[in-house]
Amino acid sequence: MSRISQCFEKLKTDGQTALIPYITAGDPEPWVTVPLLHALVDAGADIIELGIPFSDPMSDGPVIQKACERALKNDVSIKSVLTMVKKFREKNTETPIVLMGYANPIEAVGYAEFAKLAQEAGVDGVLTVDVPPEESVEFREIMDQHDIDTIYLVAPTTSAERMSMIASFARGFIYYVSIKGVTGSASLDVTEVNDKLSMLRERTDLPLGVGFGIRDGKSAAAVAEIADAVVVGSTLVKCIEEHAQRLEELPAAVAGLLAEMRHAINARDLAKA
Repeated sequence: MSRISQCFEKLKTDGQTALIPYITAGDPEPWVTVPLLHALVDAGADIIELGIPFSDPMSDGPVIQKACERALKNDVSIKSVLTMVKKFREKNTETPIVLMGYANPIEAVGYAEFAKLAQEAGVDGVLTVDVPPEESVEFREIMDQHDIDTIYLVAPTTSAERMSMIASFARGFIYYVSIKGVTGSASLDVTEVNDKLSMLRERTDLPLGVGFGIRDGKSAAAVAEIADAVVVGSTLVKCIEEHAQRLEELPAAVAGLLAEMRHAINARDLAKA
């Protein structure tokens, strides 16, 4: 059983919803990323999505696009990201790490080499935004061979037939995109999200995470009512941007923001129990 599956099993037993923060590796400086990862865990993160910087992050809004630009100016490559994960693993061997990004950097390394290096570094899952399931057979098989879960996205526009296909391919959990658009672009409609999650639950036993549009404790708690995991990115990355000139304050500031969401989710979980 993967670290991701183990994490969700424990949370289910404890009656808790997973909190999954996203940050871009190397933003605003490479040396800050590992301390920031530890700060996120201390603030209540159950799983962490670590973004691989890319020059054309088409599903991401301006906030994460700028984060990628800052990281790329620091010459952060996919191998740099794996080094960060390896460094994180020196102190934390339990918290699952999911790399989130695009196909180009991974293909530049090669699927087999990337999978080997990722497994050695301690990566647990990979979400490649622009690799549709129909074109991911080889990729998924190679990741399976290296015990790395392939995470897939489901959108509000995804048909029931396509949901079934994605559910058959997915490992670890399924990431439901709660809004039509890029990250950080709109407020989510919880009722509509719940309807889609119900359709997904008819097709899979995997945990369902919801991201895009989660900005604060209130929205995080609302999603915790209906999902197995709450994924938050742009709000945290914006906080990182705001503290880019005060790096000594950055981990605590981001952790404080995440802790607010953790508290709100815990309160909602307790009310559901």
